[in-house]
Amino acid sequence: MKKLVQLVCVVLIAATIMFGGRWYMYVAYADSPYDEVGIALNGYAPAPVRAWGCHKMQARFPGQLPPYGCGASDGRTWI
Repeated sequence: MKKLVQLVCVVLIAATIMFGGRWYMYVAYADSPYDEVGIALNGYAPAPVRAWGCHKMQARFPGQLPPYGCGASDGRTWI
């Protein structure tokens, strides 16, 4: 039983690092804010993390429409 718990913990930590790293690469280094995988990962992020990512992308891509998940109710302004 101890090995199973240890395996589950390792898998969860590895998945968090893998998906979190991919999300951070999207937010910090993507060439476009419209990357489909990045948008999907950003959509699953908790609200404070998603807001931080959206603000960082807004600073990196001024004047562009926000991607899905970063737009206000009108879809044209950033959150």
